[in-house]
Amino acid sequence: MITYRTHSIHSKEIKKLSEQTAAACTVKEIRGRTMNSQQPSSDGPDRDNINIRSDHITFELEMSELLLLSFDPPAFLYQEYRDTSKQQEIEQRRQRENLSPGVKAGSVVAGSGVISPPVLQLQLRNSAQSLSLWQNLEAVQASGLLTQLPHKEIIMQEAMFELVTSEASYYKSLEILETHFLRNPVLINTLSQSDMHFLFSNIEEVMKASERFLMDLEHRIEESILISDVCDIVCYHAVEHFSVFIKYVINQVYQEKNYRRILEGNQAFREAMAALENHPRVRGLSFTSFLILPFQRITRLKLLVQNILKKAEENTDREANAIKAHQQLEQIVKECNEGVRKMSRTEELISIEKTLEFKSKSVPIISHSRWLLKKGEVQLMAGPKSTRTMRSRKLYQPVYLFLFNNLLLVTKRSGDKFQVLDSCTRAMLRTEDLEDQGQLLASVFNLRLLENQEERPVSYMLKTSSMSDKLRWMCALTPNRRTRFMSTSAHQPDSPQVQCIQSYSSQEPDELSTEMADILNLLERTDDGWMMGERLHDGERGWFPSRIVEEIQSKEVRAQNLREAFRIQQAHESGAGQTGGRSGLRVGRRTPKVSSFSNPWTGQMGDSSEVNQ
Repeated sequence: MITYRTHSIHSKEIKKLSEQTAAACTVKEIRGRTMNSQQPSSDGPDRDNINIRSDHITFELEMSELLLLSFDPPAFLYQEYRDTSKQQEIEQRRQRENLSPGVKAGSVVAGSGVISPPVLQLQLRNSAQSLSLWQNLEAVQASGLLTQLPHKEIIMQEAMFELVTSEASYYKSLEILETHFLRNPVLINTLSQSDMHFLFSNIEEVMKASERFLMDLEHRIEESILISDVCDIVCYHAVEHFSVFIKYVINQVYQEKNYRRILEGNQAFREAMAALENHPRVRGLSFTSFLILPFQRITRLKLLVQNILKKAEENTDREANAIKAHQQLEQIVKECNEGVRKMSRTEELISIEKTLEFKSKSVPIISHSRWLLKKGEVQLMAGPKSTRTMRSRKLYQPVYLFLFNNLLLVTKRSGDKFQVLDSCTRAMLRTEDLEDQGQLLASVFNLRLLENQEERPVSYMLKTSSMSDKLRWMCALTPNRRTRFMSTSAHQPDSPQVQCIQSYSSQEPDELSTEMADILNLLERTDDGWMMGERLHDGERGWFPSRIVEEIQSKEVRAQNLREAFRIQQAHESGAGQTGGRSGLRVGRRTPKVSSFSNPWTGQMGDSSEVNQ
């Protein structure tokens, strides 16, 4: 049974829904635990093992009349769920690589012993250390549905069920952030009111949104053993309640800085935090792993909806709801990213401008439409260029490049300052690789400024510290140059792909932060351990170390990955023309038997804004 813990700041409508939902069923303990085994409901005593009567009627839990499903409370904190889920995605793709040659991904060969990906996915998730499965619910197993439904529908049920159970896991982790950290009196006494706000921001609003969302998801599961849909609920909440994520994520820029400041300068806080992080309840997880939960969740939620969209039959209500939900979530993620980037980019521009010294014509650096792409030192080759002089160190002098999205500055370091020697708009830059002219020029390339700050053409011969550094500079300086491999947009099914087996946080502006199980189309690779790729699910590009990925060898798996990516892209293109403003969106929903929800979702799906990520 599902029991609800209503958050103290929750709306009266949701409280009433919780009470009426609980009154319509019998609450029982599952394996000695409930969803609230550690926290009693805020609006009443602990309800474990209590039969609640409504109108003096006890609803018997017979299989023929089952409306409320029994499932275990989340065994994982959300951080553990994410790691487990992503590792399973990796293992699933690895095993799909081992399918017999010529067997089309997604197919089932009768009597061949070949395991299709849907069955394989269920087997992987059904392991001892796996997440909850819809098919393992006692009600589902007793219903006979597993022998009646096709594999595709079982996989769809699992995809929707994972969205619900992962949300429950996420909310469990948020509760720990609230009760173990935010409400801890010892920790509170070490912080000023402003520091409390810096650290926790609007996390209570985020919790409120999550609780509303989780309750409606659980209510949908109560309606039937066979889940009808979840994306309509996702879409409604994304429009009506998920804007709180944007504010929280943008504030994370200050959150991280102030956490480090407080940790370094406040001994009482440092000691209290160490004790809280060592408590068994947090399972060895850090305080910061709880602070970043909202952004991790909203991005993961988008991928879960994307997974449902990939599995939905075309031209169905499920597909339509998944497209609209995905558009709304993508817009929220986009606004989160843009908000964070805008703040960090502006701070970076201010910092850079303070270090620049212009000899002649000054160039304004700070602009809302400008950001840093790459910076670093290279060697400028000066003087006569012969085989003999190329071996001389006197031939080279260091210069420091600042490359922005629309401007290049060629500077010379002088202590903490940088003297600007030359500048050029990025559109007027051209590069030429000199690798084929001998080993001495392997790390050298020509940079041509078609029109510099003095309105004349000039050419620089630059040497980098490595082959990968040269290629990274050339890709950044001239983004339209042809890469070794084709982009995803070229629709080449044989383009190499890699999947990430480790997470990676970018260290330079031209690098790409990745998560485990990300799939990337390979664009460039170097012999000294770097790759440039384009992530399939959002089109983001950047460099990353080759040690964090493994190449996908199977042509069938690569083709399926591309088909799924193109389907998401085409769905957005077809849906974008039918969408309008976010605020006018309403989601159609079956009216629950017992509910006083103030927004009954009785209208039709409205419009949503076009998303271009």
